[in-house]
Amino acid sequence: MASAIFRSFQVHPFLLYPTTLLRQRNGVYHLTTKATQSQTDTQQRQPQTKVSTSSTQSKKLDKIPKNYEAIIGIETHVQLSTQTKAFCGCPYHYGSPPNSSICPICMGLPGALPVLNSKVIEFAVKLGHALNCNLAFNSKFDRKQYFYPDLPKGYQISQFDVPIASAGFLDVDIPVEFGGGRKRFGITRVHMEEDAGKLLHAENGNYSQVDLNRAGVPLLEIVSEPDMRNGIEAAEYAAELQRLVRYLGVSNGNMQEGSLRCDVNVSIRPIGQSKFGTKIEIKNLNSFSSVSRAIDFEISRQVELHSQGQEDQIVQETRLWEEGSQRTITMRKKEGLADYRYFPEPDLPAVILSQEYVDDIIESLPELPEIKRRRYEQMGLSMQDVLFLANDKNIAEFFDATLAKGADPKLVANWIMSDIAAFMKNEKLTINEIKLTPEELSELIASIKGGTISGKIGKEVLFELLAKGGTVKDLIEKKDLVQIVDPNEIEKMVEKVIAENPKQVEQYQGGKTKLQGFFAGQVMKLSKGKANPGLLNRILLEKLNSKS
Repeated sequence: MASAIFRSFQVHPFLLYPTTLLRQRNGVYHLTTKATQSQTDTQQRQPQTKVSTSSTQSKKLDKIPKNYEAIIGIETHVQLSTQTKAFCGCPYHYGSPPNSSICPICMGLPGALPVLNSKVIEFAVKLGHALNCNLAFNSKFDRKQYFYPDLPKGYQISQFDVPIASAGFLDVDIPVEFGGGRKRFGITRVHMEEDAGKLLHAENGNYSQVDLNRAGVPLLEIVSEPDMRNGIEAAEYAAELQRLVRYLGVSNGNMQEGSLRCDVNVSIRPIGQSKFGTKIEIKNLNSFSSVSRAIDFEISRQVELHSQGQEDQIVQETRLWEEGSQRTITMRKKEGLADYRYFPEPDLPAVILSQEYVDDIIESLPELPEIKRRRYEQMGLSMQDVLFLANDKNIAEFFDATLAKGADPKLVANWIMSDIAAFMKNEKLTINEIKLTPEELSELIASIKGGTISGKIGKEVLFELLAKGGTVKDLIEKKDLVQIVDPNEIEKMVEKVIAENPKQVEQYQGGKTKLQGFFAGQVMKLSKGKANPGLLNRILLEKLNSKS
């Protein structure tokens, strides 16, 4: 059976069983591919890439001469959050036991025919429109032919010459700490395809096991124009893509799970030269910071070779980013363009969209991050506030819900970005998991603004609401937190504190006016934090100055 399914694996004629085995353990199939001794020897003989670690080179790599320009493009694979795979009814759950969610279609068995999941088309239209692309109302699927052990059919169902979306752009706000401003990056195309399986390599390197759970999982590949010029721009572009797919609900965008994977293409050229340099592809980028650092390293590496007259050593290849050593290393050379022998997928019909179908999808779209940021800017919020609030869809919804109750935008932003964000970080909670509701945050802000409670008491109330829930009104009444605004009551407390601290009064009269804070603190302590700060300070100054 194994030799029928995986015909390309070598089978030794003198063995009872092939070197590729499909074993069943506890109801789960495990495919094991055994490497021959000659393959292992060849791998061991391959020379290791040497990278100088001298401090001189490190310093040079940190400095990118201004007479060179980097050209950067990104190919991003987004795994779609559909309930089932692209062409069969198998579910996919990250972390499931190997080969526990497969069927004849996933395994590429002869005679098994694919049936397209309609959600894949819906998600592609959503993302294509959100990326300002032109949608293809008549597109098709193609077969991309190549061999790899985790690709059981020997080809991948993808889109070649007629992608579902093309010629778009993505606007990105660069954070202030990286120079600020707004950048527009072109989108070449967005196309639908299926994912391959996964190889699990043994520690000794003698064999690999194939897990086909991921085979057939729907992907959208987004190919950017080569519009980026440094690692920061590329990382911010990728982060905006993640933000966009999360807002749309088409993917969770988790890089750690492989739901969003970035392959970066980098080349450099002298300023003023129109011809592109030799393109290098970088893989193994599992965070936005690694995207930025890998690109900046690769730019520096190529500039170093150019400056030494060794630009011929920059060859078209795929390199891996090593997080530990903070460098790129050669993975494989590319001697030319791969011949994938594309041809139209004969087992799937054309994808034909109607205007009504597209319009219905567009009308269902939520407010996108870019539009939300512009709306927040118009409220008078700083770019720092805007980027923080719009970064997470759930935080933005919480912010908007609080504003709907009449709260001041800047005050709401301050509470969310300071005390609420700190609480969530310490408790490792999301904003959907805290007990505080938008209604009660609005009520809390109104209670402080109206003088019912002080700002200090407000923080105590906030943390109670965050941890245990409840209402502002009930907490104020239950704990007797109503602010003291009676001037006579505050005056009595001020006089008591002054009478009990004659030494400090004498020092204040001698010129140590900073002791006003000491007296105010003592009155606050006496009032259990309930004295109105404005009234307290006015009365305190009058009493202290009258003494002098």
